[in-house]
Amino acid sequence: MKKQFSVEPSFRQAHKGDVETLLAFMAQLYHHDRIPWNEPQARAALANLLESPDLGLVWLIEHEAESVGYLVLALGYSLEYHGRDAFIDEIFIREDYRGQGIGKTALKFAEEACRSLGVRALHLEVERSNLSARAFYRGAGFEDHDRYLLTKWLK
Repeated sequence: MKKQFSVEPSFRQAHKGDVETLLAFMAQLYHHDRIPWNEPQARAALANLLESPDLGLVWLIEHEAESVGYLVLALGYSLEYHGRDAFIDEIFIREDYRGQGIGKTALKFAEEACRSLGVRALHLEVERSNLSARAFYRGAGFEDHDRYLLTKWLK
């Protein structure tokens, strides 16, 4: 049964003490999206991000002092977008809290955080097969540029 909200969720910048909570959420997200999960590598990458705000920021999404999800904003720079840009690298909301406006609130929060950081463009990626998420993000103003994201792992 989904919980009903009487107040908006809050956002708290994550710190080293939140690593275990974040890793548990990350594992759920990766399982859901069928992303390979490697806990030691995830732990190291998360620790690096939490210690380096110039790379990006991590927030816990909370309701009544309970963590219900997280949001990761990775910072970059783009000539195409005329300066600083950012990616919503990861966003996760616990299943029992989905469908209640938290995602929409989180996107608005991310936009405001970006504006305060001087970010000119906010990006995100979504699985092609996730039609409901694609519709949700389009409804929030994100545009599909009809491009493919190509990745090469560097070792």
